[in-house]
Amino acid sequence: MELFWILLFSGVYPLAWGQGVYAPANAQIVHSGAACNVKDDNISERIYTIKEGDTLVLQCIVKGHPRPQVRWTKTAGSASDKFQETSIYNETLRIEGILRVQGGRYYCKADNGVGVAAIKSIRVDVQYLDKPVLTVHQTISDVRGSYYQEKTVFLRCTVNSNPPARFIWKRGNMLIEQSKDNGVDIYEPLYTQGETKVLKLKNLRPKDLADYTCQVSVRNVCNIEDKSVTFRLTNATSPPMIRLSVNDTVVVDPGQDVVLTCEVTAGFPLPTVTWSRYPGPLPLSAQVRGSTLILRAVTAADAGFYNCTAVNNVGNPARKNVNLVVRSMNNLTFQITPDSNKDSETIQMGRDLKLSCHVDATPQDKVNYTWYKNGAPVFNSDSLILLRSDPDMAPGTSSLEIVDMKFRDLATYSCVVNFPGSRVPELRVDVNISQNSVSPPVLSVPQGGQIVSVREGGNAELVCLVGDGKPRPPILWSRTEKDLLMPSGAPMVETPDGRLRLKNVSRDMMGAYRCQTAPYNGLNIKRREAQVQLNVQYPPILDPVYQDVRSRNSQMVTLRCAVLRSNPPRLTDIRWFRNGDFIRMPMPDLKETPELKFKLEPTNNGTYECRVSNSAGTSTCTFNVSAKPYNAEFYFDTPNPVRILKGNNYSYNLQWTQRDPEATDRIIGYWINVRKNKQNLLSKQIDLKGKEPEKGVLMSHTIADLRIPLSYEVRLAPITTYSTGDYISRIIQYSEPYTYPRPSDHVCGFEDERICGFSQDRTDVFDWTRQNHLTQNPKRSPNTGPDTDRSGTKEGYYMYIETSRPRVQGDKARLLSPLFNVSSVRGPKGSGRVPYCVSFYYHMKGKHIGTLNILLRVRSIASVDSVVWTKSGHQGLDWKKAFFDISPSGPFQIVFEGIRDAGFEGDIAIDDVSITIGKCKQENTVANAVLIGGSHSLLLTNWLTFGLSCFLSLLYR
Repeated sequence: MELFWILLFSGVYPLAWGQGVYAPANAQIVHSGAACNVKDDNISERIYTIKEGDTLVLQCIVKGHPRPQVRWTKTAGSASDKFQETSIYNETLRIEGILRVQGGRYYCKADNGVGVAAIKSIRVDVQYLDKPVLTVHQTISDVRGSYYQEKTVFLRCTVNSNPPARFIWKRGNMLIEQSKDNGVDIYEPLYTQGETKVLKLKNLRPKDLADYTCQVSVRNVCNIEDKSVTFRLTNATSPPMIRLSVNDTVVVDPGQDVVLTCEVTAGFPLPTVTWSRYPGPLPLSAQVRGSTLILRAVTAADAGFYNCTAVNNVGNPARKNVNLVVRSMNNLTFQITPDSNKDSETIQMGRDLKLSCHVDATPQDKVNYTWYKNGAPVFNSDSLILLRSDPDMAPGTSSLEIVDMKFRDLATYSCVVNFPGSRVPELRVDVNISQNSVSPPVLSVPQGGQIVSVREGGNAELVCLVGDGKPRPPILWSRTEKDLLMPSGAPMVETPDGRLRLKNVSRDMMGAYRCQTAPYNGLNIKRREAQVQLNVQYPPILDPVYQDVRSRNSQMVTLRCAVLRSNPPRLTDIRWFRNGDFIRMPMPDLKETPELKFKLEPTNNGTYECRVSNSAGTSTCTFNVSAKPYNAEFYFDTPNPVRILKGNNYSYNLQWTQRDPEATDRIIGYWINVRKNKQNLLSKQIDLKGKEPEKGVLMSHTIADLRIPLSYEVRLAPITTYSTGDYISRIIQYSEPYTYPRPSDHVCGFEDERICGFSQDRTDVFDWTRQNHLTQNPKRSPNTGPDTDRSGTKEGYYMYIETSRPRVQGDKARLLSPLFNVSSVRGPKGSGRVPYCVSFYYHMKGKHIGTLNILLRVRSIASVDSVVWTKSGHQGLDWKKAFFDISPSGPFQIVFEGIRDAGFEGDIAIDDVSITIGKCKQENTVANAVLIGGSHSLLLTNWLTFGLSCFLSLLYR
């Protein structure tokens, strides 16, 4: 099903520049398509009801000149008036398979820069009904001092739906009515998610052990069928219980296989076991076999909480969690901390010294640190103190304190990190402690490196050197401004050699960069810092980059090229060019805005360039200087541009305005070309006969002798005494009405691909097909079906049913008209119903012709179909006309039903359908049709349009 909504901006806005130029006007909504329901609420907003999973099409038809731009936005609820960030710039918004979360208020905003933008909204109500969920809860209570126990069972039925669902409870096949059974209670609990009804079985009786069905219904809205769920209640009914085969936390090495089993120990009916993971889904390599989860060759990415859940809809689900930890170690660092109590930055005999070792590990608390001195293990003593977790350092840091350092303490110390009993490789770092091996670092910027200049797009290297420091620490780089990140997106970048390399430098990287020594892999002392300034040079930024300059001949023209920014700011050269040739002129002042003045003549039209340079490069202002007139602007809101002529021809009323007609020499006419398949069919000059175009005033020209249903390319260019302007192009086409809320006197010949809003019935066996003589299958059955459409042209289309294989006898194809909203139309005096005339042409040639039925489908709470016209068997070689009257009681559709007979020579076709208000006018020749249902008779012939013909061209542009 496809749901269409048309926003029609109508009315007339006060003209800003004169007749023909106006802003988008206020809107009214015209609906169409196969909506479940369309109504207006109390604030005159249209509400569209659609079934979840169907296709929603919102079409915004807007009037305004110049042609407005349409923007679609959405808000989730009715209270908010703010647009979401996402929007769609198109006249048609299409949502395939709409979801419930996509319901809400949709806005169509049209703006053309003239006056105030036009905005209209529609509320989309998505209807759905999920399968209900039935859960059982039991309670046992003592009664009268524990003389006996009462067992109460609660059957809880929950469903998500829109609109709210109606609940029906059944025991077996019998409806449960609370008023007729004192042992039950039906109620709606408070504070529940979704819609819930509870069936309470009080003091459980033997007859209560049975099958219970919860049936939910939304009363067939949008043809949503009822849904139900059944539960068998027995004496053995009990909630689930489970136990895990492993502990709550499982720690494994990477590459190991992990098997987690969730054993069901109780529960009836037999619970269903599922596995899930937090965060994220189960790994792709995970295998679930019944209640067992198998993880092959785990990695660090597989770590997380794995959840086992057992559900049988009795009581609460049983849940157990396992925390899977995958061991890992990386980034082993060390620190040398001199005696902090003495503010020392060097190693001194007789003072304390601390060596620290840290590794990033998972799990951090399971890491084992071992210290060695010259290869021998270190144990706690009076002079050497081991700290498994140093409180003065980052969590998980191990330290070795050397108390009152002696010459015997000068040695190579090693920190070895591992997981006991694990296959994860151990990590090791060595620190040499001697009088010459440890010294504080000196951080400096090389001479001339305090400011680094680079052209935009080039590469740069910022350098901070570490001198004399042992061991030499890494260098950390950051921006001096707190809120600015490094070009990589990180707040800080580590470089082992102090060189920060930047590629493809842009101007937003310009600024001060801070370099500082890292507090690890070296002395843990006050950080050394320095700064480097990055200067990004770029060519001048000019305004305008491009400008189209139009002027009359013999008038002075002034071209200005403003310099907005430049780095370096000093300009080195300014040059002017015309059509690529250098213009010789006195050297301009480099401190003034570049400017060029000249008198426009036919010989000096062309492209002018102002090239402005600094030491970083050259930028250009480009001016297209011409006496050519500006192009015309087509007017797309022409009321009823198509006129039907005799035969199979039509004419088109082309309208346009002239952009800024006074900017150039007087416009004396227009060249117009009409082309088909890039071949000129018409080329002529439109003479204005001395009348000059005015700004915003519409001009028009009628193009005649166009063939139905062909489309054409029209090109238009203004003409002055000296030159011809640029051509603009548009496509004009013969268009039929799309879908409207009420019938009119227009004929639908199926010439447009949208077939006037008709749609295929999704419940039939096969579809009607749109075809003309040029698209016919050359191998088609020769003794059935029409050769051309009703008018006899090869290009004209019609609808037909193809009865060849795989079709079999009795197969039906139904073609549905749009839904006609007749609630606003009044019937004749003394009558509550409005008569309509339905007319069409049919073609039924062949020895296997089946039946063509015309049905009237009236929409109310449920759709009712009634056959109002029918014909069967061979009806001759030619097209025949049929027409009849109907008087529907409400919104209606016309259904064309073709039924296949016994053989393949049974193609049935229809063409030129119309539905008009009022009774049919009697004709001299009337088709011999069988009318069914008295005055409710129906024929196929001509189609409809909207009563306001001015909207026709809007629907097809």
